[in-house]
Amino acid sequence: MKNYQFTAQIERDAETGMYTGIIPNVYGAHTQAKTLDELQVRLKEVLELCMEEMTDEELKAIPELIGFQQVSIAV
Repeated sequence: MKNYQFTAQIERDAETGMYTGIIPNVYGAHTQAKTLDELQVRLKEVLELCMEEMTDEELKAIPELIGFQQVSIAV
């Protein structure tokens, strides 16, 4: 069994207060929850489900996430 580590992008919806988590380099790996703890559990679950459906070739081809970069502009 191989261990994988991923970075999740987490946002909070201003209207609903719900947290949304996205793992950008795994297609379909996204979910939402009311708390960050619940979001962590759900992200692990959805990631496991996504990866169980992948072939060995798809697992090897998961793109490497380099990181996130903030960009500021004035308008």
